[in-house]
Amino acid sequence: MTGNAKPVILRGIGVSPGVAFGTAVSMVQQGALGADPNTVTPDQVESELERLDRAMRKSRRQILALKRLRSRLPTDAAHELGDVLDTQIKMLDGSRLIRGAQQKIEQDHFDASGAVRTKAEEIAQDFRSLDDPYLAGRADDVLEVAGRLLRNLHDAPRNAFSDVPADSILLAENISPADTALMDPARINGFAAALGGAQGHTAILARSLGLPAVLGLSEGLAEIANGTPLILDGTEGIVIVNPGRDQTVRYREKMARQERERRALDTLIGQPARTRDDVAIRLEVNLEIPKEVDMATRVGADGVGLFRTEFMFMNRDTPPSEDEQFDTLAAVVKAMDGKPVTIRTMDVGGEKLSYALGDDLAASPNPALGLRAIRLSLKRPKLLEAQICAILRAGAFGPVRILLPMIATASEVRAVREVMARMVKRLRRRGMAFANPTPPVGVMIEVPGAALAADSLSQVADFFAIGTNDLTQYTLAIDRTDDQVAHLYNPLHPAVLRLMDFSVQAALRARIPVSVCGEIAGDPRFTALLIGLGIRELSMSATNLLRVKQRLGQVELTAATARARMVMESHDSGRIRMLLEDLNGLA
Repeated sequence: MTGNAKPVILRGIGVSPGVAFGTAVSMVQQGALGADPNTVTPDQVESELERLDRAMRKSRRQILALKRLRSRLPTDAAHELGDVLDTQIKMLDGSRLIRGAQQKIEQDHFDASGAVRTKAEEIAQDFRSLDDPYLAGRADDVLEVAGRLLRNLHDAPRNAFSDVPADSILLAENISPADTALMDPARINGFAAALGGAQGHTAILARSLGLPAVLGLSEGLAEIANGTPLILDGTEGIVIVNPGRDQTVRYREKMARQERERRALDTLIGQPARTRDDVAIRLEVNLEIPKEVDMATRVGADGVGLFRTEFMFMNRDTPPSEDEQFDTLAAVVKAMDGKPVTIRTMDVGGEKLSYALGDDLAASPNPALGLRAIRLSLKRPKLLEAQICAILRAGAFGPVRILLPMIATASEVRAVREVMARMVKRLRRRGMAFANPTPPVGVMIEVPGAALAADSLSQVADFFAIGTNDLTQYTLAIDRTDDQVAHLYNPLHPAVLRLMDFSVQAALRARIPVSVCGEIAGDPRFTALLIGLGIRELSMSATNLLRVKQRLGQVELTAATARARMVMESHDSGRIRMLLEDLNGLA
């Protein structure tokens, strides 16, 4: 593609919002080190192991050097990069990747490069198979470490984008978190890459640095020549090559509009979340990793409605100890400064992370319906006991709640309460400080059986949290990560809404709190409907909180309640969507 060509639009995943204008700096071929593994003779095995060891030592020195550069970054980006680099250093020290590569050299007689590449892709595929987007994004961590090892095995240079001209938009096959952290926003306006997703560290760092970014551009990048004019939209996930005059004018206007919107949203920080007729609504945040708590406090969240703990079990050979979990949880509780933190127990399938959770767990033929979440915790009581103790101890520093994933029966909740009672006695014997009174125990409503048994669950639970992502997926038998059926995923399906309404009404009858923590909680288009259904607590990504707060100020509860009843009496998703659009148009 050249500057004289007609405009071309490339579509990917918008991972860091904003519009960027600039010229292309193409580095698409920089990461190409792929090749089928070569084999070596038995007498060459020792030399290949030594090559791998030298590459490991060199990689470790490079990462330590990068850690010394963090002081030049904004606080959020420095923290994020520090976490990434700490993880990478651990992966260079006897991790599954290193042990697996050594084994392939010793047993399969692969050369060092082939051993690293093969084992890295194997581990990355394990992560990609996970339903949770954050955990699936950890494949990037493995591939980044493997890429560094491969470059050092081949003595290949790594261009860290240090010499690009001003007003550049970088294009690459893959952009690592370290590369992102070294970008200078004064000269680099944005970037796009073929690999990566919204939950990866590269995306998180881009958002921390305020760099618009698009990832997952599988086609077209290689044809873009250096110097080609580009427009990059990190919100919509598009790159416009050789934009025309009309497109340029339209996106300049969009940049100005986004800046005005950002300033308007910032005025809502510190203001109470209330409807137009003055009904208070709690707006909380979902946390994937501890560092996101900084954004939660910045936007004035009322608490943490869902803190996922799965990240603590990643990239390691053994589960985290009670003390490790306590340190992490206590830091978040302290940072929230008296606002409640809802901590969900581990929600992951054992067969997918067997190297961390033990090899005695057999692989499930259907992971979504197999041994995962509360089922795994109850089967492996030591895991649950350590988590419960860590949560109880963290509760000494502020209010916490315990949230149980994938609950289907009241007996599962009773079993957890029995564990908690034993752990209270254990901590008391140890003389350790812990939450007093003991934290409320709630259940995720995310399988149809839980929604239909909501009246029963409300008798043993202190609160409900409706996970609309899984509830929709299980109700409609649709895997939203499967491109072939993802278009059928519809949280406005009458069956999904009825299960939600059934759960809300059961909670209201039992006089226990009920929240929504799925993606629709953070989408302003659904705010009026959720409030109309009786929801008074919403938990979402911190980046969406102010937009939802803004929408709340436009909603009248009486109108929302009346329209929600009309929605519940409808039997067609199309009509439901029309009613919702009409309600949103009333503001």
